Amino acid sequence: MKKTRKKKIFLALKITAALLVVLMVLAVVFRDSLLQQALAHISKKMDREYDSQFSVKHAEFSGLTGVSMQDIVLKPKHSDTLLSMAEVKADVSLWHLFLGDIQLTQLDARNGYLQLIKNQNGWNFKSFLPKKDTIDTGEKTNYAKLAYKLLNKGLNLVPTDLKLNNLSLRVNDQGKSATMRLNQMVLADKQLESSIEVHTNTFSQRWKIKGFADPRNKQTDLRFFNLDTGKIKVPYFDERYNLKSSFDSIRLKVTEIEMENGELHINGSSSVRNFTINHSKIASKDVVIKNARLDYRFVLGENFIALDSSSTATLNKIKCHPYISYDNEFDKVYTLKVKIPKMSAQNFITSLPEGLFTHFQGMEVTGNFDYRLNLAINKDHPNKTVFDSEFNKENLEILKYGEANLTKLNGPFMYHAIINGVEQRGIMVGPSNPNYTPLSEISPYLRKCVLTTEDPSFFSHKGFIKEAFKQSIVKNIRTRKFSRGGSTISMQLIKNAFLTREKTLSRKLEEILLVYIMENNRIVSKERMLEVYFNIIEWGPNVYGIGEAAHYYFQKHPSQLTLNECLYLANIIPSPRRFMYQFNTEGNLRSFATNRDDQLIGLMMRRGLITSEDTINRLPIMVSGPARSLIKIRVDNPTEADTISTIEEFDF
Repeated sequence: MKKTRKKKIFLALKITAALLVVLMVLAVVFRDSLLQQALAHISKKMDREYDSQFSVKHAEFSGLTGVSMQDIVLKPKHSDTLLSMAEVKADVSLWHLFLGDIQLTQLDARNGYLQLIKNQNGWNFKSFLPKKDTIDTGEKTNYAKLAYKLLNKGLNLVPTDLKLNNLSLRVNDQGKSATMRLNQMVLADKQLESSIEVHTNTFSQRWKIKGFADPRNKQTDLRFFNLDTGKIKVPYFDERYNLKSSFDSIRLKVTEIEMENGELHINGSSSVRNFTINHSKIASKDVVIKNARLDYRFVLGENFIALDSSSTATLNKIKCHPYISYDNEFDKVYTLKVKIPKMSAQNFITSLPEGLFTHFQGMEVTGNFDYRLNLAINKDHPNKTVFDSEFNKENLEILKYGEANLTKLNGPFMYHAIINGVEQRGIMVGPSNPNYTPLSEISPYLRKCVLTTEDPSFFSHKGFIKEAFKQSIVKNIRTRKFSRGGSTISMQLIKNAFLTREKTLSRKLEEILLVYIMENNRIVSKERMLEVYFNIIEWGPNVYGIGEAAHYYFQKHPSQLTLNECLYLANIIPSPRRFMYQFNTEGNLRSFATNRDDQLIGLMMRRGLITSEDTINRLPIMVSGPARSLIKIRVDNPTEADTISTIEEFDF
C-alpha cells in the first residue's frame, strides 16, 4: 500500500516537472512574441488611461532571462516628453517570474532623462496623478500590507548588479530650473557608489553617494556628501519657495524591514551634519543645526502609521523620545508625544539651533530638568482633542542672561516698538515719562475689562493656559485655518518688550521659552508685569501706553476713565490701528461695537467683577481727544467703513 502511494507521488512530480519543462520551452520559443504583446498592452494602457504615448523602437530577449530595449519614450499627448531612455538591459530572476513577480538581478541603463516641466497648462506629469473623482469603495486601506507590498515591489526592481550612466532628472517650473545628472552609479558586491552633477540658475555642484546596499535583505547604509568644498545646496526650492537650505552630509541607514503579526516594522537611523536653512517664515537669519540624528522605529498596522516611542531623536546634546502617529480605526486622530529625560539645563541652552534662539546666546544656567508633551488632535471630533504638557525642574537657576535680560522689567527701561521691521519712537517705561501710569493709578474698571478680554486667569497661571491652547487647536480645526491663538498677557508682554512682531517660528519659540523662564523663576511679579503691559502696548496709531491712550481718546488721566470708556479701550487691543471703523458718521459706536460691550458687561457681572450698580447711568462714549479727527476722516467713506466693520469678531 505504501509503495503504491509513493509511486503515485513520484508520478505526480514527474508530470509536474514535465509540464514546467514544456512551459519553459514554450516561453523560450514564443518569448519575443510575448514581449511585443506586453509592450503593446502597455502602450494601449498609457493611451487609454493616461492620454500618453509609449513607444520602444527595438526590444528583444538576450540569453535566457535578459531583455534589451532601445529608444524608450513616454510622452503625454499635449505636453513635453516625460521620459526618454536610449538603452536598457535587464536580467530577471526566472524563479520569481514563474511566481508571477518581477525581480531584477542585473540592470544596465544609459543615456536618458526624466523631465518634469510646468507651463501655463500645468505639469507634464499631471495625467499620472490620482484622479479626484476616484470612486470611494468605503474600505479602509491596510497600511501595513500596502506599504510592505510597495516596498517589496520597489526593492525587487533594484538589482544586485547595477550600472547607470548619463541619466538626468530635469525640473523646469516656468523658468525655475534644476538639472541633476547621474554620471555614473554602480552597485556591485553590495557596495554602491555614484557621482552626480547639479546645475541650477544659481549654482553648480558635484555630489557623491557611497555605501552599503543590499536590496534582497532590505538593508542599506549610505552617505550623501559634496565632492567640492562647501556644503551641499538643495536645488529648486531656493527659487520656487525662497527656501535656502544646505548641509555637509547625510547618512541613511536601514537595518530591518519585517512583517510580523500583521504589523510592518522599519528600523534604522538617519543623521545630518551642519544643516542650514533660511526662510522668512522660520527666522530672520540662517538657522544652523550642527548635529542631528534620528534612530527610528516605524510601525505600520492595519489602521495606523507611527514613529514608535522607542525611537530616539538627538539634537546636538539634546535627546528625546518622540511618538508621532496617525490612526483612523474609529476617528482620524493625529498624535504627538515628546519625552525629554532628565538633562542638564546648560546642555539644553547650548544645544539650541543657532539663529533660532538668538536671545538665549550667552545664557548660563545650572540644574536639570525633564519634559513631557502629549498632544492628540481628533479631526472628526475636535472636542476630544488632548493637550497636556509637564515640565519638572531640579535646582534650576539662571546665572547669566543672554540678549533678553528679563530683569530689566523690574526697573525703568527704554521701549521701542518694531513694526514691519522698523523701530518706532522710544517710550521710557518709568516715572521720568509724564505719561507713565503706575498700576494703582489705572482705573480698576480698565484692569478688570482687559483681564477679562485678554487673560482672565493671569494672576493664577504660570504663563500658559493649557485649556486655552486646547480650545485654540479645536477652533483652528473647525475653521480649517489659524484663526485663534492662545496668547496670555505674559506672552504678549514678552513679545512686546523683547521680541518683534514678525510671524516666524523663531519668534514664537523664543516667546514660549522666555515666558516660562520669567513666570517659573519669579523674576517679575504679576503686578509689575501687568503695570508694564499697560504702559507699553499699542492703543492706536503711534499711541503707546495707557497714559497716552486716555488722553488720545478722552483727554483724561487713566484713573478717570468710566466703565464704558474702559470697555471700549479693552476691545480695541487686538486691532488698535483700526479703531476708527467702529464709529458711524455721527461719531458714535456702531451697533456691533455696542453689542460687543454689552456682552462683555454681562460676562463680567456673571464673574462678579462688577455689579448692576456699576452699570447705572451708562452714557455713550464721546471721543474728544486727537483721535476724533481721524474718525471724521475715515467716515467720509461710509461704504468702506461698513465693509470693514462686518469682519470684526467678538470672541471670549
